[in-house]
Amino acid sequence: MSAVTPVQSAGAFTRTRLRFRAWRGDRPFWAGLFTLLGGVPIAYFPYATLKLGHVSIAMATTAGAGSLIIGVLLVTLGLTMWFQQATRIFAGVASIVLALVSLVVSNIGGFVIGFLLALVGGALALSWAPGEEPAKGTPAQDETPAGAAPAGTLPEDPGPAPQPVEESAGAVPGPREHSEDVVPDNDNGRHRAG
Repeated sequence: MSAVTPVQSAGAFTRTRLRFRAWRGDRPFWAGLFTLLGGVPIAYFPYATLKLGHVSIAMATTAGAGSLIIGVLLVTLGLTMWFQQATRIFAGVASIVLALVSLVVSNIGGFVIGFLLALVGGALALSWAPGEEPAKGTPAQDETPAGAAPAGTLPEDPGPAPQPVEESAGAVPGPREHSEDVVPDNDNGRHRAG
C-alpha cells in the first residue's frame, strides 16, 4: 500500500490496525499496559495454588485482601491512563506508590514481577507528554507546498548575485574598503596607490 492510497481501499484488518495505531498514539498506551499487567500477578499469587505432581502449594497469606485491592487498583489505574489522559500524572504516582507497597503486602510484589511492571508503567505515565497539533494554515512537516524545495535542499538557481555599491568621487573609503594595492607612503598616515 503506497502513501497515496486512500484508507477506504484498504482491507478491514488494515483499517482496524490503522485506527488502533492512531488511538494508541494519542495516549500513554505502554504506561497503561505495563501498569495493568503489573496488577495481575500482585492480585493473583496470594490466591493461587500450584500443583507439582501430587503436591499442592498454597501461597495464601493473611494479606490476601490487601493484595487483591492493590492488584485491582493497578488494573484500574492502567485503564485510567488509557481513557483519561489528563490524570496521567496522578495515575503514574499512584502506580509507583502501590508498586512499592506491594513489596511488603503482596508476596514481594507478586514475586517482583508485578512490582517491576507497575513501577515501569508508573514511570512511563509520568514521562509521557501529548504531541502538539500542527498550527492551522501551516503545512505539516511531511507536506511540501507545491513548487517548494524539500527541507534541507538548496534551490537550483539562487538568483542574481548582489551588485556592489558604487562610491561617489569624494567619498572616503572605510576601514574595510581599502584595496590590496594601497600602501602607506610615510609615517603621517597618507597613502599612495601602488
